[in-house]
Amino acid sequence: MVWFKRDLRIVDHEPLRCAVAEGPVVALHVFEPTLWNAPTADARHLQFLRESLNDLENDLASIGIPLTFRTGEVTDVFASLHTELSIDTVWAHEETTDLNGYRRDVDVRRWANENGVSFVEHKGRGVVRRLDDRDGWSKKWQIYMDRPVQPPPTEAMAASVTQQSPPSASALGLAASTCTSPQVGGRRAALEVLSSFLDHRGEPYVKAMSSPVTAFDHSSRLSPHLAYGSLSARECYQASRNRREEIGEWTERGSWLKSLRAFETRLRWRDHFTQKLEDQPSLETQAMHPMFEAIRPDFNEDRFGALVAGRTGFPMVDACMRATTATGWLNFRMRAMVVSFASHHLWLDWRPVAELFARLWVDYEPGIHYPQHQMQSGVTGINAVRIYSPTKQVHDHDPTGVFVREWVTELADVDPLHIAEPSLMSPMEQQWSKCVIGVDYPAPIVDHSTAYRQAQDTIRAVKNLPEAKRISEDVLQRHGSRKKPSSRRKRS
Repeated sequence: MVWFKRDLRIVDHEPLRCAVAEGPVVALHVFEPTLWNAPTADARHLQFLRESLNDLENDLASIGIPLTFRTGEVTDVFASLHTELSIDTVWAHEETTDLNGYRRDVDVRRWANENGVSFVEHKGRGVVRRLDDRDGWSKKWQIYMDRPVQPPPTEAMAASVTQQSPPSASALGLAASTCTSPQVGGRRAALEVLSSFLDHRGEPYVKAMSSPVTAFDHSSRLSPHLAYGSLSARECYQASRNRREEIGEWTERGSWLKSLRAFETRLRWRDHFTQKLEDQPSLETQAMHPMFEAIRPDFNEDRFGALVAGRTGFPMVDACMRATTATGWLNFRMRAMVVSFASHHLWLDWRPVAELFARLWVDYEPGIHYPQHQMQSGVTGINAVRIYSPTKQVHDHDPTGVFVREWVTELADVDPLHIAEPSLMSPMEQQWSKCVIGVDYPAPIVDHSTAYRQAQDTIRAVKNLPEAKRISEDVLQRHGSRKKPSSRRKRS
């Protein structure tokens, strides 16, 4: 049996190839109530998943295997299928998942051992399970990414099993999605997105990815496809490298080489952050640096509600929140800004904010999500604290207000001089702009300078404590990015 989770493809799929070589195969996807009832789940995820499963179902059918669906907790599903089929081996990819998935995998291994079933997992990305330390991780990652992409099996023998239909969103307890303009899921769409990025969209990537005005078109837009595994990261990395070699022979290269190198670097970055959660699953709920665990003890529901609604009075923040709600996607710089704003300006604990964005971003991957939220909220103890100015982000990345006006329509007629800070308009200018502050659009929910100073002072006071510095060294040893052995390790 091949257990498909977030690896919804037949190309570069070692578990499938191994299972096909052994005998009759069941290809299985399980809709797990525990995962779908979690506060991180949303109907937008299910829509993208169903589209991805549709393509997987067609691709499996082309080699003679139907895709089998079940709804239930995985060990219960396995037990039922074992009674029906007498399963010999369960093949799967390793997965760095949230704590619910982590506990599920523990249960699956226990069930397999108790029932005499082999449970065999293969690497599906450049993350190293049971890593001793970070020294040499980059080399291991590169070796994995350089291995040939595995072609799909050409034909297979299918085991006979009863079939069930996938559940609806309501059957899984999911409310209707608010995502009105989502990306399309599935391998066909993924290949088209990759092709268009490498063919023409990607040239300005290195510069265009920072601005929400240009990032929606010129970022790779592959993140949800990587999250659900309709493409493997190795496929993307090698396709980019091949394209770079081709472009290297051109006379007029434009920004292509820089952009493709930047894209490949971000594929490495994706696994670098996932390795943190793989090494320490508790990062979903516990601060990387324990002395920052309770730095924000009081949660302001009114501020959180304003953030969710995109009515904080900071145009770039509000535009990003509304775009996220409608599309399920946002470029990285703006993600960092809104998380930083929630953490430092609104002084909200990172955990409920992380749950919010897990629901909203279709490309939610726990391994990237939680370490990044901790980094942007300043609780790792090893990263510089970055507190973005939402006003400066407008000046730098949307100076005429193209993105802001698209999503914050109350500001459609505001002069570009005031688009970053509409609250500074005079009463007469507010009338001319058809945007009365406090009526049509809110005044800033906090004062930027005051919030900035208080956040910096509070975090710095903790970081400068001798005990905090000692713990930070330990955190860096465990999670820090490095290509050479750490100096502390050399001294020992």
